[in-house]
Amino acid sequence: MTRPVINVIIDFSTGASFAYPFILNESILDGPDVLSDGPASLIVDVSNLLDSVVTNRGRNISSEQFQTGTASIRILDQNSNFNPQNPASPYYNFLNPMRKITITATYLGVTYPIFAGYITGYNTTTPKFNGDIVYTTVTAVDGFRLFQNAQFFGVTGAVAGEKTGTRINKILDTIGWPAALRDVDTGLTNCQADPATQRTALAALSTVATTEYGAIYMDATGRCTFQDRTVTVSSIGGTPVVFNDNGTAIGYFDVKWVFDDTQIYNLATITRTGGAVQTVSNAASIEKFFTHSYNQSGLLMETDAEALDYATAFVNSRKDTSVRVDELTLDLQQDNYTAGTIAALSIDFFTPVSVTTTQPNSTTLSKTQQVFNIAHQITPSSWKVRYGTAEPIIDGFILDSALYGILDTSSFSY
Repeated sequence: MTRPVINVIIDFSTGASFAYPFILNESILDGPDVLSDGPASLIVDVSNLLDSVVTNRGRNISSEQFQTGTASIRILDQNSNFNPQNPASPYYNFLNPMRKITITATYLGVTYPIFAGYITGYNTTTPKFNGDIVYTTVTAVDGFRLFQNAQFFGVTGAVAGEKTGTRINKILDTIGWPAALRDVDTGLTNCQADPATQRTALAALSTVATTEYGAIYMDATGRCTFQDRTVTVSSIGGTPVVFNDNGTAIGYFDVKWVFDDTQIYNLATITRTGGAVQTVSNAASIEKFFTHSYNQSGLLMETDAEALDYATAFVNSRKDTSVRVDELTLDLQQDNYTAGTIAALSIDFFTPVSVTTTQPNSTTLSKTQQVFNIAHQITPSSWKVRYGTAEPIIDGFILDSALYGILDTSSFSY
């Protein structure tokens, strides 16, 4: 049995950019790898001290927004090196919050990113049942926390008519976010001039992403990623990673199927800045499921017609429900699981996955959806990866139909 090797690097230097380990003649990551010329104690590999690693990144399907990613790394600290009051520690005076941490996994010669973020705390415990063994748990968050902490009164140089991707970059420029930590699509929607109101950078970024029908999140290498609707809409049509419990595809440890009303929306109220309220509802869905409302205001599209298209496409995408995979769990500790391990480390947000589960009486549960949540739980003797899936943010055909006026709206009211 070969399992991945977990790698955890703490970078005590200041600034937002990550210093991934650089190994000659080996491609590690598509990121800002560096050769460090600073003190050796600034970049520390704690991989051989790990007791557990837990990460969680993804989107809240109820709020329709990606959340701040988190990580918790418990390390053996027998020398009290992570005690900020220990002057003999090689990291003394470096143990500050908001220092950087990266988590990767190496498998069959390939290194995959899992998490990159900023340390929020060093929490020391001495469990009584372990005698003198001391652990320090390092907690971390991704860059969304930094965006939430950064407030401004306006976006520098933001003018009417620029694409959403341009506006995203100007927001990041306003708060001084490094260019190397960005992966920003061009965008298809033109924005109004910035409203110049006081808000956080995270709120401003989320508004632009919602205006686009796109997505904004931190990827596993620490880059602020903006995907416009060419990706968020069309990626469900890509070749899915196939999971099945009958031996014909990649197996899995566990799956949780749900059939609920979480993703139903049959009344949408969309308002752009300076525009009139645009409301769309679906009477048949309301009669069947009661009212499930979705509201967005202060969006930045230039016309009310675009706001109406948004509401129409959203309601028609979400007026019904179907069975879905709430959680898919893979066990990387099991034997002969090469394909599953590679899939587990390669799957990213918006990756389509097809899951089938055998049921009694020769029936099955089967669904193809996109991945929106990724969580790792790792100990020396176990490695579980849990995925949450959901319907696409908005249906591609329905969106195009709304934008080009070919959608049958006979069941809608405005």
